[in-house]
Amino acid sequence: MIYILSENIRTGKTTALLNWTKTQKDCDGILCPDDAFGKRYFLQIKTKKEVEFEVETDGGTIIKIGTFRFLKSAFQKANDYLIASAEKRDCHYLIIDELGKLELKNQGLHFSALKLIPKYAYDKKHHLILVVRASLLNEIIKHYNISQYSVIKKEALEQINY
Repeated sequence: MIYILSENIRTGKTTALLNWTKTQKDCDGILCPDDAFGKRYFLQIKTKKEVEFEVETDGGTIIKIGTFRFLKSAFQKANDYLIASAEKRDCHYLIIDELGKLELKNQGLHFSALKLIPKYAYDKKHHLILVVRASLLNEIIKHYNISQYSVIKKEALEQINY
């Protein structure tokens, strides 16, 4: 089953998921919270490892979108982590935070999304939670040809339990 957590930008989707994962023992994936300085990083849910990916400078291989600069290597680590976690099949919930403009350009977390969405579409035991801003919801659904899904809001997270 695929759940798509979709709301407007900067409305607390990641914070709600972060809080939800603290009460769940059976989930993994990647969250994308802000640090104390407002810079985004990847948080590997199960390992609690933080991976820097939003940077100020152009050092290293950078992906630019708007005014943001992201480390390409961080996306590779996140994609690898998501795929490895899914292959273990030891969690009922896997989270990808988030699918957006980069993924529509086949960048960012596109590789893992492309591989995992079909894998979870009809799975009744394992669930994929995708985070998508409301303004891109229809584009993401079309881009990844997602046919079996349920769109949810933050408040519905508490009702999702295995």
